[in-house]
Amino acid sequence: MSKGKQYTKQFKLDAVQYHLNHPEISIKQCANNLNIGYSTLGKWIQEFKNSGDINVRGSGNYASDEAKENARLRKELKDTKDALEILKKAMSILVD
Repeated sequence: MSKGKQYTKQFKLDAVQYHLNHPEISIKQCANNLNIGYSTLGKWIQEFKNSGDINVRGSGNYASDEAKENARLRKELKDTKDALEILKKAMSILVD
């Protein structure tokens, strides 16, 4: 998978489970078999060992749903302001 790829929680858990089910294979070989980075799989395994789960913040890596919604609203406001500026410029061209 490409650099910066967002993995689903299920994929992460499956990758950790794959490693746990194949103790004869090194973490590096498991990562190669799954086409993911060695350090990425190692991080997931460590997180799973520490907490029994793997946290996934989702697209954009926001700390909470509120932060994600705030970012969406800020983007919507910026897009609206940009559209308003374009309309103002178009009106000034048409009026002149």
